[in-house]
Amino acid sequence: MKPRRPEDRIIFPLDVPTEKEAVAYARTLSNSVGLFKIGLELFIRCGPDVVRSVSAVGPARIFLDLKLHDIPNTVSRAVTALLDLHATFATLHCGDSMTMLHSAVAAGQGKVHLLGVTLLTSISEKDLQEAGYASPYDKDAGHLVLKRAAMAKAAGCAGVICSGREAKKIKKTFGEHFLAVTPGIRPDWEGHPRDDQVRTVTPGQAIREGADYLVVGRPIRDAKDPKAAARRIAREISEAMDGVRPPDGSC
Repeated sequence: MKPRRPEDRIIFPLDVPTEKEAVAYARTLSNSVGLFKIGLELFIRCGPDVVRSVSAVGPARIFLDLKLHDIPNTVSRAVTALLDLHATFATLHCGDSMTMLHSAVAAGQGKVHLLGVTLLTSISEKDLQEAGYASPYDKDAGHLVLKRAAMAKAAGCAGVICSGREAKKIKKTFGEHFLAVTPGIRPDWEGHPRDDQVRTVTPGQAIREGADYLVVGRPIRDAKDPKAAARRIAREISEAMDGVRPPDGSC
């Protein structure tokens, strides 16, 4: 599961409304990124067939980002159903029930690596306060991320989705083999566009903080040359990896 090439660490979200557009991006980027993320919009519009179509394009693997969240039996059956799609990763929320997490992991049979969603990167401490969270969670979202990551780890999940700001704590607390997958990536060269992400980091920062995979959407999708943008991000990842490797060159 550990990525080898810098490109393998890049997850590109296919946040488009049609299978035709998704396959076009897959053809452009299949050798430049490690995984394609298929989320709710595309999956609902196109169904499971879009997963098969994207998988057939090239070597990049599938990250099925459906953020499952329901009673344990329902989530378990959903995970069983998605095994036929041969996704490498799938997501589920890890905020409520350990029973749900255990059921999902058991249903995955080790064939799909489940990632717990700790806290969406669009959520701020103000949002937590408005949702009724008490101290210390309403003052520092990192506390809530660690609590939910502990649930995911105990249930047997492969890792968690977390912002780059929390990746270092995740790795230190739960070990190097517990994956930290980081959305909200915004390269310095992209500028600072207005969007719904509030806990963002650059690719280099995320790698230096311990992230294993980076979800990079807008900086690649909105570039004039998406493939060139992906290569630029891979170079930044490579440079950051060189800075965090042990002196003897071991991994």
